[in-house]
Amino acid sequence: MKNMNMNMNAKIIALVTAIAFSVWFSSCSATRVSHWRKLKATSATFNVLDYGAKGDGHADDTQAFAEAWEATCKVEGSTMVVPSGSVFLVKPVSFSGPNCEQNIVFQLDGKIIAPTSSEAWGSGTLQWLEFSKLKKITIRGKGVIDGQGSVWWNDSPNGKLPSTKPTALRFYGSDGVTVTGITIQNSQQTHLKFDSSTNIQVFDINVSSPGDSPNTDGIHLQNSQNVVIYSTTLACGDDCISIQTGCSDVYVHNVNCGPGHGISIGSLGKENTKACVRNITVRDVTIQNTLTGVRIKTWQGGSGSVQNIMFSNVQVSGVETPISIDQYYCDGGKCRNESSAVAVSGIHYVNIKGTYTKEPIYFACSDNLPCTGITLDTIQLQSSQNHDRVPFCWESFGELKTKTVPPVECLQRNPSKTGFASNIDSC
Repeated sequence: MKNMNMNMNAKIIALVTAIAFSVWFSSCSATRVSHWRKLKATSATFNVLDYGAKGDGHADDTQAFAEAWEATCKVEGSTMVVPSGSVFLVKPVSFSGPNCEQNIVFQLDGKIIAPTSSEAWGSGTLQWLEFSKLKKITIRGKGVIDGQGSVWWNDSPNGKLPSTKPTALRFYGSDGVTVTGITIQNSQQTHLKFDSSTNIQVFDINVSSPGDSPNTDGIHLQNSQNVVIYSTTLACGDDCISIQTGCSDVYVHNVNCGPGHGISIGSLGKENTKACVRNITVRDVTIQNTLTGVRIKTWQGGSGSVQNIMFSNVQVSGVETPISIDQYYCDGGKCRNESSAVAVSGIHYVNIKGTYTKEPIYFACSDNLPCTGITLDTIQLQSSQNHDRVPFCWESFGELKTKTVPPVECLQRNPSKTGFASNIDSC
């Protein structure tokens, strides 16, 4: 009986040991497999030349880009390579999720050019190169995206192009987006757009198109949050940076803007729509040879609010109107008078210095919903043409923190009427 118990105990110990070893071995194996997969993922690169791209600037490389993306999309941490020394002609294409893995890098060291023939664009499209519904996507490198937009800005010699002009590079519905190092030039319309995206970083990029190229915004933000833009040079034919409805927590710093139309919030509230923008900081920027410096523009008839905006350490040179709030914005045509407006409040200007060519400050606010909470601190603006102009204010209320050059005597205190609180609630 005693021997039987000893044998039984020995079998139990052996069984437990075997199970423990099996669990340990499986765990180690799983760890090794997981580690191997990660190593494989981080080292996976997919070069468009390996998928049939010619890179001669004439052959259509769209399919090669699509196939390289399809392969890249399946591997976490992988890199799609557009190599230097080649020019790739690519038609409108979408690099799409949502089933792509995370942490994908689009390594752009070569040059991508857009087609200029009308046949390539069909009836028209809103974007040329699109990245949509992705998580943790990075575009980096020393390469160039060239929209060859002059055929869109002028009468095309290659047949009639669609009336809808595309954005050159658009991100839609994505989270954790980084764009760095690249140059975007001669866009058909907007150069770089972020729509319905979050956690965005843009730095060390260049945007370049002629100052008279129509509607060629540098960077356009819409319905996007938690955005940082810095160490970037923007030269274009419209707003260097355009911040539209649905944007909040945007931080712009160390940006060089010009030529162009300046850095703008808006336009907002067109066709009686509601617009909500808040928590925007623009600081340590230089703006030269532009239509405006830092501007807020809204249409009559809109609703919603713009609140908690800071413009600080802005150096302007040869700017028509360095500081502007225009609640009567009307982009061509006739605009009828409307009683409702997008409320504007909590707008702070600190250390804005330099030269203007038309007027230093222009505050044209709504009769029924005046601008409130405007503060001016250390403003020094002088005419570059020796014809000093008096600042203009209409229904604008706030406080002078310091003396200003020129004196701003038109800013009022304590508005007698405001519907601002209800507009904040609507946002």
